[in-house]
Amino acid sequence: MSSSRQTTAAQRWIVVCVLVLTGVALTTWMLTRDRRAAAPTTTPAAVPVMLQTVQQRDVPQYARGIGSVQSLQSVTLRPQVEGVLAEVHFDEGQLVSKGQLLARIDDREYRAALLQAQAQQASAESQLRAAELDLQRFTSLAGEMSIPRQTVELQAALVEQRRAAVQAAEAAVATAQVRLSYTRIVSPVAGRVGLRRVDEGNLVRTSDADGLVTVTQVNPISVLFTLPQDRLGDIGMQRRDGAEPPVTVSERDGGATLATGRLTTIDNQIDAATGTIQLRAEFANADGRLWPGQLVSAQLLVGTRRAALTVPARSVRQGLNGAYVFRVRDAVADVVPVRVAWQDDDLAVIDQGLEAGDRIVVDGYSRLRAGTPVKELTSPADAGTPQ
Repeated sequence: MSSSRQTTAAQRWIVVCVLVLTGVALTTWMLTRDRRAAAPTTTPAAVPVMLQTVQQRDVPQYARGIGSVQSLQSVTLRPQVEGVLAEVHFDEGQLVSKGQLLARIDDREYRAALLQAQAQQASAESQLRAAELDLQRFTSLAGEMSIPRQTVELQAALVEQRRAAVQAAEAAVATAQVRLSYTRIVSPVAGRVGLRRVDEGNLVRTSDADGLVTVTQVNPISVLFTLPQDRLGDIGMQRRDGAEPPVTVSERDGGATLATGRLTTIDNQIDAATGTIQLRAEFANADGRLWPGQLVSAQLLVGTRRAALTVPARSVRQGLNGAYVFRVRDAVADVVPVRVAWQDDDLAVIDQGLEAGDRIVVDGYSRLRAGTPVKELTSPADAGTPQ
């Protein structure tokens, strides 16, 4: 009996402990709930951002590539006859005109050769005249049957021989005149001369590999540059319309604009290794800002998109699902997926996702999430420079 009473007492003690613990837990929960209900609700602080309005306008589209300045004509002047370089009539780096005398080779030997050829021509002409006079007399005598007909025929053959000798002498004179003209070295193009490679008094030969000097045309001048092959269709369409698309070149690092010209040539094949095509543009270079061999950045107008929706390129972000922007309405930022039709370093054209007049975040988006309240800044200095 005592064992049964002890078991009953233990069970009652356990029940009492459970009830007490349950009461304590319930009381604690109710106090915590009331404390949470009484706590004030905190509103997240507005994020400072820079905004810009989506604009609708015509957007010129450009293709950019790296190119090099090349002369349209570059000529290395080499002597065509041997002799001593007697005179030099240019300064290094000088601008010269077409046909201008640049140097002269000692021509005394070639003048003497010309005089000799002219004397031989005069002798041949006098022999021809004598032979023609004899032919006239022989023809008259043959008509009177005073001399045989064979004599007339032989004299006629001699006249033809003398006439051929005159032609040979004339050719010799022309050759001597040409060789004499080679002693005067003139510029075949208008341009700028380079460094002189031979000084006065040196013997020059036709086999000299370096020549005397190089003359390079600098006005007009050209730029040879490359573009991706997928731009070929836009360029070809403009040329089919009869237009010559404008090309602007600037310093290689994207600095100051150097010149504006026109596209003149598209290469006849694509480089299969790089997937690019070469193009040539021509520029008036009166101010001499373009220099042969100079590396430049070329910008070619490939078309114009009419009434396009535009945003700054830095406002377009890339996510796992593609491009998006933060659009602000009622001081709250929302994530809006967009489709970019065209983009360069400064501007993006949007053809889906936005409307003209929408306000989008251009700076300060690093702290934004969908539904974040924002505060518009009038300048980055209002709160540092947001990122």
